[in-house]
Amino acid sequence: MLKSKNGMEDGFLSSVGARPSTMLGPAATKITALVVDDDTINQMIHRRLLDNQGIRNQVVGNGKEAIDVHCSGKNFDLILMDMDMPVMNGIEATRKLRAMGIRSIIAGVSANSRDQEKQEFMEAGLDDYQEKPLTTSKLVSILHKVNKNG
Repeated sequence: MLKSKNGMEDGFLSSVGARPSTMLGPAATKITALVVDDDTINQMIHRRLLDNQGIRNQVVGNGKEAIDVHCSGKNFDLILMDMDMPVMNGIEATRKLRAMGIRSIIAGVSANSRDQEKQEFMEAGLDDYQEKPLTTSKLVSILHKVNKNG
């Protein structure tokens, strides 16, 4: 268990991993990821999970920022996309990225589990969908899809 600043054991931080994992081996170090989420705690969790797998990553706060990053010429192997965000939601951002020809694995990661919205999100062009909270095992499941495509 990790100790928080006040000396308390923090099971949550331990659950996202304290040390780099070797679950995917050296192949993971070549993977790049974009985290698209407006919630700073989710950004931290997703970033830590990716860091622990040795994956270089960048974080943006909404779908428009994800589009802008790609328009600036950056590309990623994996995009972790939240559904509910201000400015541009994950469904619209996923549609636009696919219309731009972006072939990255896009995994929807959302706390919203209503079937109709999940279906709309998948139809926008997702390769995978995981309910929050994202865990190491859920991330590894997504990363296996990245490795198959790469």
